Amino acid sequence: MDVLLNNGVKMPQLGLGVYKAEEGTEVIRAVKKALEVGYRSIDTAAVYKNEAGVGQAIKESGLPREELFITTKVWNSDQGYEQTLQAFETSLNKLQLDYIDLYLIHWPMPKSDKYIETYRALEKLYEDGRIRAIGISNFKIPHLERVLKECSIKPAVNQVECHPFFSQNELKSFCREHDIFIEAWSPIMRGGELLNHPVIQSLCEKHKKSPAQIIIRWHIQNDVIVIPKSVTPSRIEENFNVFDFSLDDEDLAHIDELDKNERQYRDPDEMHLTEI
Repeated sequence: MDVLLNNGVKMPQLGLGVYKAEEGTEVIRAVKKALEVGYRSIDTAAVYKNEAGVGQAIKESGLPREELFITTKVWNSDQGYEQTLQAFETSLNKLQLDYIDLYLIHWPMPKSDKYIETYRALEKLYEDGRIRAIGISNFKIPHLERVLKECSIKPAVNQVECHPFFSQNELKSFCREHDIFIEAWSPIMRGGELLNHPVIQSLCEKHKKSPAQIIIRWHIQNDVIVIPKSVTPSRIEENFNVFDFSLDDEDLAHIDELDKNERQYRDPDEMHLTEI
């Protein structure tokens, strides 16, 4: 299933995230498995240090480049106009690609105040045809408002922490008003608290699906792009098997009620230069 970004580019709504997938055999096997299962979107980043493995897996898959949607991100220490242009070339070379489908600023880094000039580098790359779509990651509403005011090209995607315990409803509404897709990282959280929640467990029984499948389906029906991470072949396959059932309005409402509006991870305003 694809979504249509605000510049007319189609992007798969479900993809594979490779955060913490080790460079080399682990990430190559995970990406190849995902492509065999039917995934066509892969999300990596310079700081994950596995772009070369992702590129190798793509090459070995034998799939036509135009069938794939590859996302990567510029890291905090590479922000700035010229630094971003160079970082892009480095990522492109590691991925062994001629273009990137979606290029994101990984964190706004407001204390450094470089995200506007960094975004302008993304605009340059987009205008030069090196990137099919540009966007941001971990941007809160004030950061987004500056980009919309000071830059020329509207972001296509804002990739943020998003899951039933942190639904990001205010940010979702803002992005929806501005025709920007929310993309969820950590969509099913890490650890068992959410997966074992009684509401999720009851929906598993009702639909004969796993907790992860229930939560991924919730994201999809909320028009969120979702990139669950796994290097386990069975889970990679399971996470993709979410298009043969639907949650009804009552199901969705029960999951919506789980929202605590609490981040599990770093606040973008407090993110420092080299942390992850």
